[in-house]
Amino acid sequence: MAQTTGNGRAGGKGAQLRAYLLGLIDGELKPHEKLPTERELAESFGVTRLTVRRALDQLGYEGRVYRTQGAGTFVSEPRIAKSVELTSFTQDMRARGLVPGSLETQVEEIPAGAEIGARLALSPREHVAHLFRVRTADGEPMCIEHTYIPAKIAPGLAARAIEGSLYQLLTETYHLKVEKAEQSIHATVLDPPLAKLLGVPEFSPAFKVQRVAYDARNQRIEYAESVYRADRYSYDFIIYRTTRDTAN
Repeated sequence: MAQTTGNGRAGGKGAQLRAYLLGLIDGELKPHEKLPTERELAESFGVTRLTVRRALDQLGYEGRVYRTQGAGTFVSEPRIAKSVELTSFTQDMRARGLVPGSLETQVEEIPAGAEIGARLALSPREHVAHLFRVRTADGEPMCIEHTYIPAKIAPGLAARAIEGSLYQLLTETYHLKVEKAEQSIHATVLDPPLAKLLGVPEFSPAFKVQRVAYDARNQRIEYAESVYRADRYSYDFIIYRTTRDTAN
């Protein structure tokens, strides 16, 4: 490891340490390769192990590294940034040069029930096609999807072999095109069954996304619940200051 020649200030050495670690993460090491130990970094940069730990904690918060107890600190897989644009999982992955897929797909037609019926403005007795998928990017599990489509607007959907983009299938086969959606995002953790499906430790952080999608006639055509790995996914927003708020 190269020694530093900083000016002796803690802030200067801390900045050099961070720059060095980012250089390893972005250039020299591959995902899941190990970083130098806290002791090695502290000795090389002439800082305390607490300073090193704080730098690694910040990189962990940013999703750049992860720690395994007793083994050390490792480079994370790059996160996939999701904007608030209305796109499918398949579109998101292809736009980033990744190959979308599914590890497991289950489709069945079931009564909507009270909760799904309310989401889709259906009677609880009306039927929906329920699609369950573990979605992958380049073969790695990324999210778990439960999708519900009213059977009356997509007859026979549950009997189809569904691969790839559901939105594309709905458009080409049933002439149903999603034009807008109401979506909410919540922070959560993965219980043991979900963690196993996604191949991550139990109680890992995740995003739970709920969406009701509408067509151009304001007809509800989809309700979806998705759980995304927080270590591989992030949500990006563009926000604007209103003209009314000029006090601060």
